[in-house]
Amino acid sequence: MSGSSSARAHAETWTVLRLMLWSADYLKTQGVPSARLDAEYLLAHVLGLGRLEMYLQHERPLTARELDEFRPLLKRRAKREPLQYVLGRQAFRDLDLEVRPGVLIPRPETERLVEEVLTWARARGRGDLVGLDLGTGSGAIALSLLSEGPFERFVGTDVSPAALEVAAGNRDALGMGERLELRAGACFEPVRAGERFDLIVSNPPYVAEAERPGLAPEVVDWEPAEALFGGPDGLEVIRAIVRGAGSALGPEGLLALEVGAGQASAVAALLEISGDYRDVEIRKDLAGKERVVMATLAAMTSHRGG
Repeated sequence: MSGSSSARAHAETWTVLRLMLWSADYLKTQGVPSARLDAEYLLAHVLGLGRLEMYLQHERPLTARELDEFRPLLKRRAKREPLQYVLGRQAFRDLDLEVRPGVLIPRPETERLVEEVLTWARARGRGDLVGLDLGTGSGAIALSLLSEGPFERFVGTDVSPAALEVAAGNRDALGMGERLELRAGACFEPVRAGERFDLIVSNPPYVAEAERPGLAPEVVDWEPAEALFGGPDGLEVIRAIVRGAGSALGPEGLLALEVGAGQASAVAALLEISGDYRDVEIRKDLAGKERVVMATLAAMTSHRGG
């Protein structure tokens, strides 16, 4: 190989570090938040390495196959497709879940909802609790509670066939095929007459329509609108849940909801005004925002509708 061709070959060699830095700069020009971090995750995914391992091999040249696999992933992220969709995975508490377009990406705020429910469930002193997860999405809430808490089984509902398919895949991958039953339908439509649950939990659509213009492209252009938006004030679906939960909860049953910033007081008022609930409580997330609203079924309500 001549000197000039050798120099040209060297210039065209993409090492781990060179490709990472170039990709981070490219994503930054496309307005991608956390461009460097996302470039690292994408490259680590293609190489099958952890991020630390990747840095230890920073001078390693990439093969043609690795470059061919990396390019389309980088292009997808540059179009503001969420990193989780590009990678096809999202960590949620102790679980590694499949996610893909058409399914809401589980968020850290929802882990707070799970924590509050686990505290309540463990205090019950029972190992046979039955839960209902309204709008189950990827199954993150139900599967986490089945994995970590004293729950015998769960029913998860969703209007989205794509979500139910992903939830089923996550359920089966975790070996919980007999413990999580998935049903299609909105809100309480899939609940059978006379069916009662110890827990009804939901991360419902709660974003107000007026907030749509302020959302990141990763959210508004990619995630399912039916899992995000809750009508003009964001409380449309929450109102339906508050109205219907009293007929589906068993004695001393708990309703636990994730809510948007600034909504907790309004949701608590809905619960109190309904007359179906007692012990209405609000819990904050790690950012100090009121994120979870919980209430216990009032004694006189537990047999209504049965």
